[in-house]
Amino acid sequence: MQSRLFPVNLLMLLCSLVCIMGCADTSSPNNKHHRSWEVYLGGPGRNHYSTLSEITPENLHRLRMVWSYSAPDIGQMQMNPIVVDTILYGVTSALRVVALHAATGKELWTFGDTLNAWHSTSRGVAYWEKGRDRRIFYTMGSELFALDAQTGKPILTFGMDGKIDMRAGLPPNAREKFLVSNTPGTIYKDLIIMPTRVSENLGAAPGDIMAFSVLTGKPVWTFKTIPEEEQKGSQTWGDTQVRQKGLIGAANSWAGMALDETTETLFVPTGSAAPDFDGSQRPGSNLYANCLLALDANKGTLKWHFQFTHHDLWDRDPPAPPNLLNVTRNGAQIAAVAQVTKQGYVFVFDRNTGESLFEIKETPVPNSTLEGQRAWPTQPIPTKPKPFARLAKDITVAAISPYAENPEDIAAIIETSNKNEYAPPGLDPVLLLPGYDGGAEWGGAAADPDDGILYVNSNEMPWILQMMQNTDLPEAKSLGEKLYQVNCTSCHQSNLKGMPQSGFPAINALPGYLTKAETMSIITNGKGMMPGFPELTAKETDALLQFLYREEATVHSIGAEANSDSTQRPKYKHTGYHKFLDSKALPAISPPWGTLHAIDLNTGDYRWSVTLGDTPSLRAKGHPPTGCENYGGPVVTQNGLLFIAGTKDGYFRIFNKHTGELLWDYQLPAASFATPAMYQVNGKQYIALACGGEKLGTKPGNQIVAFALE
Repeated sequence: MQSRLFPVNLLMLLCSLVCIMGCADTSSPNNKHHRSWEVYLGGPGRNHYSTLSEITPENLHRLRMVWSYSAPDIGQMQMNPIVVDTILYGVTSALRVVALHAATGKELWTFGDTLNAWHSTSRGVAYWEKGRDRRIFYTMGSELFALDAQTGKPILTFGMDGKIDMRAGLPPNAREKFLVSNTPGTIYKDLIIMPTRVSENLGAAPGDIMAFSVLTGKPVWTFKTIPEEEQKGSQTWGDTQVRQKGLIGAANSWAGMALDETTETLFVPTGSAAPDFDGSQRPGSNLYANCLLALDANKGTLKWHFQFTHHDLWDRDPPAPPNLLNVTRNGAQIAAVAQVTKQGYVFVFDRNTGESLFEIKETPVPNSTLEGQRAWPTQPIPTKPKPFARLAKDITVAAISPYAENPEDIAAIIETSNKNEYAPPGLDPVLLLPGYDGGAEWGGAAADPDDGILYVNSNEMPWILQMMQNTDLPEAKSLGEKLYQVNCTSCHQSNLKGMPQSGFPAINALPGYLTKAETMSIITNGKGMMPGFPELTAKETDALLQFLYREEATVHSIGAEANSDSTQRPKYKHTGYHKFLDSKALPAISPPWGTLHAIDLNTGDYRWSVTLGDTPSLRAKGHPPTGCENYGGPVVTQNGLLFIAGTKDGYFRIFNKHTGELLWDYQLPAASFATPAMYQVNGKQYIALACGGEKLGTKPGNQIVAFALE
């Protein structure tokens, strides 16, 4: 009997092994993440992708909001929640972490400063586990916290009482400078690699890529994006003494990173050199700013790099993490990395070698007309795919919005503006399209990691880029006024009235709605996308406050502080962030003003492009959809759906991912400028998103909501 059973059991074992080998999902190195959402943007490949399939094109009519959670803070939430087992973790507009039951929205715990509302922006948290040790990592200001994922209590063995100051990894002369992190760190083994946001002005902190121990908080490795003397690339930054004085900084990775766990490679997009728009003190191509870096995740050493913009004068930093996906060429599968850009281009590389999968041409571009400035003579432009947003060079008077009531004024600006691609900032206006925010933005692109299709939403908002001579500013009568002129006028204007239509509030009546203590906190810590200025001395901060509150009787006179880094005036100054709008505050160019695209990266061709969003005032008059500004990316599913909110009009939409057909929409309680999260609890599929509104002048909200079939 046993002699008969043995070969049968052996046969069964062999069959099982064959089945395991034949049926295993080898489609993607990160496929284990595709049925969960434990990681920011759905997985380390940052593909916003799910294989969950309970929700189908046929049953969308049964999709309902099944729970809603009201956060204690009201205002903009950009966070993409993560879900571990049955717990959803997110961050409120005031940087408080909330843990909710993912099937009901019931609050389990919260963590955050109950006295100080930071009113910054956070795109979420990171999760790490080993055995029973489960940790949530999030940032508040320059501090990185490690929390017990079950209780929300700080892990006291991490740093000092559960937190570290990320600036501890910076050079000594930068440890008091502004540094925060809006984007969750990337977990790799027992490391957390942190994206950082720093000032964009003269004297900004350097954008070093820093890895910390998840257990102790101690720095483990650093990659210097501004090379030190004798390091490769140092000669591309000009005088090393300028850098040693701390005047030139940034080249930071604020948008987040992607991780190939199989090859242990970290893909890091880096931002612009600081100061923005003025390259006089940083001549050269400025390696490794505006790059995609492929780093060894264990040591932080460079494998390869590519620079998207040489000597950036336009703030053209990559706005989102890259996507890791596979593409097919000549019947062979290639592991690729794709980076979307503000410029409207997609760059696609072999993940292992850094070789571009489409030809990139170094294209001649105009030189600067400003004294002391020298633009780089060429910029890299891919031949494929074509841009997913319109370019300023293609805008003529024929592109004036049909809804504009002042077409003559708009035509005059179009005809007199410099519309060349990569036209450098000058004293005459430059039409910047795509604008400062893109094109692509921080919501990022989605991808099916195995069929090579990329899905990206885009803004079509034009802006005006212009410089002025600093001598054109009125002579400051006080230290506070001079500090304001140097640090604040680009956003809030010299008359303190701001540019509300462009998202920069008036501050000419601060005593009416903010106390001096609240304003001082914002000056030091920042608010939203406004950087803080912790480098200001106590006397400088006091002088600035007295200027803002019109306390002229006690205002500080200009003294020795007028020669500090905080008051240094370069020869030219950015005039501010001005959207190109018509008299009704709508985009001055014709629609679409927001778009959504499916790009086949196997061929470089487009599968489809559609309008994304609408303008309620025009829709009420019977006009067709116009599209609108959008911040927050899509989620795609294996079974053919694309979910996206993100639009100014406050709708949540579902498209057919194969055709671009709109299948379903729902008006949210407030606009969701965030990427949704898709997950499963007890076999039921959910999709959750943060509805904070406030951005772009929309009504503020405070809800996290979830949808499922009923």
